[in-house]
Amino acid sequence: MTFWKTKTLAEMNAEEWESLCDRCARCCLVKLEDEDTEEICFTDVVCDLLDDQACTCADYTHRSTIVPTCVSLNANNLDDIGFMPDTCAYRLLHEGKPLPDWHPLVTGNSDSVHDAGISVRGRVVPEASVHEDDLEWRLIDWVRV
Repeated sequence: MTFWKTKTLAEMNAEEWESLCDRCARCCLVKLEDEDTEEICFTDVVCDLLDDQACTCADYTHRSTIVPTCVSLNANNLDDIGFMPDTCAYRLLHEGKPLPDWHPLVTGNSDSVHDAGISVRGRVVPEASVHEDDLEWRLIDWVRV
């Protein structure tokens, strides 16, 4: 089943939409914006709701209520996802690009995102453990392996 090749994001049903998420958890990283260039910079600090081993939210249903800055992606706000990592399936498909070879929908293996080194598993610290003034020292280049 390759629905992502034949449907637009707006045409996908809820199950298809949710299956696009590769569970990398890069969207859960705390990000900083460079004031001069407006570039989004990623840190190695994650939202406290993230289970960093499973790369899933501990309260996905209520995440936007608990963490007001958490963005719930939908077909209506895709033009504003420049803050999402360049490996994000929603961003890639919105930009007319294919899913990468390591994506779980392509491989049929939910661990392929971790095996490819794309996920944050084992490489992050919870937000509560980092003082806000120290975030700029936590910047990291999340390059693809």
